[in-house]
Amino acid sequence: MADNFTSLQIENRVFKPAKDFSARAHIKSFAQYKKLYNESIKSPDKFWAREAKNELVWFKPWKKVLDWKPPFAKWFVGGQLNVSHNCLDKWLGTATANKAAIIWEGEPAAPGKPGEERTLTYKQLHHEVCLFANVLKKHGIKKGDRILIYLPMVVEAAVAMLACTRIGAVHSVVFGGFSAQSVADRVFDSQAKMIITADGGFRRGAVVPLKKNVDDAFPLNDAHGNPLTKTIEKVIVLRRAGNEVTFQPGRDLWWHEEVATVDAKCPAEKMDSEAPLFILYTSGSTGKPKGILHTTAGYLLGAKMTSKYVFDLRDEDVYWCTADIGWVTGHSYVVYGPLANGATSLMYEGAPNFPEPDRFWRIIAKYGVTILYTAPTAIRAFMKWGDQWPKKHDLSSLRLLGTVGEPINPEAWMWYHTVIGKKRCPIVDTWWQTETGGIMITPLPGATPTKPGTATLPFFGIVPEVVDDQGQAVPRNSGGKLVIRKPWPSMLRGLWGDEKRYKEVYWSEVPGSYFTGDGCRQDKDGYFWIVGRIDDVLNVAGHRIGTAEVESALVSNSKVAEAAVVGRPDALKGQALVAFVTLKTGITPNQAIRDELRNHVAKEIGPVAKPDDIRFAEALPKTRSGKIMRRLLKQVASGTEIKGDTTTLEDLNVLTKIGSADD
Repeated sequence: MADNFTSLQIENRVFKPAKDFSARAHIKSFAQYKKLYNESIKSPDKFWAREAKNELVWFKPWKKVLDWKPPFAKWFVGGQLNVSHNCLDKWLGTATANKAAIIWEGEPAAPGKPGEERTLTYKQLHHEVCLFANVLKKHGIKKGDRILIYLPMVVEAAVAMLACTRIGAVHSVVFGGFSAQSVADRVFDSQAKMIITADGGFRRGAVVPLKKNVDDAFPLNDAHGNPLTKTIEKVIVLRRAGNEVTFQPGRDLWWHEEVATVDAKCPAEKMDSEAPLFILYTSGSTGKPKGILHTTAGYLLGAKMTSKYVFDLRDEDVYWCTADIGWVTGHSYVVYGPLANGATSLMYEGAPNFPEPDRFWRIIAKYGVTILYTAPTAIRAFMKWGDQWPKKHDLSSLRLLGTVGEPINPEAWMWYHTVIGKKRCPIVDTWWQTETGGIMITPLPGATPTKPGTATLPFFGIVPEVVDDQGQAVPRNSGGKLVIRKPWPSMLRGLWGDEKRYKEVYWSEVPGSYFTGDGCRQDKDGYFWIVGRIDDVLNVAGHRIGTAEVESALVSNSKVAEAAVVGRPDALKGQALVAFVTLKTGITPNQAIRDELRNHVAKEIGPVAKPDDIRFAEALPKTRSGKIMRRLLKQVASGTEIKGDTTTLEDLNVLTKIGSADD
């Protein structure tokens, strides 16, 4: 960790925006932020009407800004626009038309060998999108039809998404790490008519057999014996990995052969502001997947505004969000947000440490990346691999850093700030969810003083509050449940085909308010500190302890690279704390270190938070997107059989390499 500060001392440090950064920023001062935020809360119709008019291109103006019948919202009622038109056509005839829209790099085959490269300007991307949109129309896809996209992180994934929006089809992107069963479940729930996939994708030098997974999905049945993929009429396959695949005549078609049969004239459909845009299914559930529904105008406005203001996008930026487009972060901040702003968005297919742990830093230096948006889990992995890897490369092009996906512990924040940002790049620690569509709580880099570990203050129009079990606001520095009190444009419009579940999951816990499912506290300055999912706040002998807080304390020890804390049933305490710890390279686990870490947590937080068990692991079980699969660790801690979907695990073998509490 950079500098010798305790976790609490780091949290209390305040970093003010640099004057030279603020001078060029979209939001130049805290006073300007407060003025705009207050307007967005006190006069929301006026605020959102102005922003929607200034930020989006409309075919037909709306009649009403918001129709709110809790818990159902309609924004910009009666208006018409098109997402593809706002991301592509609006730039034609301007200087942006010949600017790079997407820079793509593939995974290298070996150290020293470059990956594939491809760059598409806005004009070229528009051409590709129109071609593929006409392929969809050729095969009978109409407004409102659902299409499943199951592709690797390649340019065609963005092309497929934008082609759907161009003709009014509803896309549902499935993360390339998901299984055949996951594909089948999503097809069945959405009743998709088409699947767009590839012969394979690359990951750590191996081929991920996407088309085979699609084929394996077709024989699968639901609980009543109905074929899960009976609605699928066509499967379009991208030739990507040179993988041998099986084709079903009449159903399966090659992407390259299909685009050769159509022209690139495809006017954008005029879509109602509330027309369904995409369905994105939440992962990790053992029950029926939740299909989060987002609609057209409100979602696009949220993605565009947050991209513009949170990342302070400028014409000269090369912006890199490292998320896969299979997640909402990839939707909002790889594709729609950046392109709606005319930015250059970088995409990478591959792992951050293949073929070597400097893969990200090599890409940043190669393309002159100016903005990096990545996950705390990745940052902690970079810390573990060592400072020598980023120090091998010139990272001076970076001007802003961002984090997303989970709360960032203060030590990782400081490492990111010091080693990657060289103490000159502002950090935007963002909180939001698949359901929210866009960033909700965040610093604005030219305006907001930051503190390591907190997402700081709400974005325009967002009214968060920390409440108790009765839904009443709690005092500052008291923990509670995070809720959102007022509707916002990019909010989910429901769960696909399940209105009852939508009400129960999001609107019944605190009636009249959106329940985020996250625990939170506000400090004396009103800054929001996200402590993780409510499920991760444990009751240990009558004390409420956030697992994220214990994890931060463990990682603040110089020997620890990463930690995950879960609860297990305990006859005496109700719940016991079990910590899974990965030590830094070169440090051998032993009982002395276990005792040291337990005492370290007691010193940082208090004796009540001292872990009952500490288990050492070579690595923690993570999805390919970098999230720790804590539900699996809970099962390991409880000594129960590993259940549920493990297909998104980066490496299933890590579960066999976790030590016991006594080793």
